[in-house]
Amino acid sequence: MDWVRRNASSRGAFEFLPCRSEETRRRFPAVGEAECLRAVHLVLPDGAVLAGEQALPEIVRRLPRWRRAAPLFSLPGAGFLSRLLYRWFAARRHRM
Repeated sequence: MDWVRRNASSRGAFEFLPCRSEETRRRFPAVGEAECLRAVHLVLPDGAVLAGEQALPEIVRRLPRWRRAAPLFSLPGAGFLSRLLYRWFAARRHRM
């Protein structure tokens, strides 16, 4: 999430909430704590929830310096590759 913060267009472009906070449970009851701890979740303005590798294309699309890379997630095989890479990274995120 530090990378997203550094690359966001403004301080308010994304809101970051801890998985175990009361505010997260109150505002986003559909996002369970266990799921939240396993993967990043992005809640869109319309209320749709994207998790893990599904959230990546939308996060990249919202980062000015990286938005040109967002269409790469639509290429054949990109979903499979992003899923593998996300799971690999998520399993090691506390060590990086």
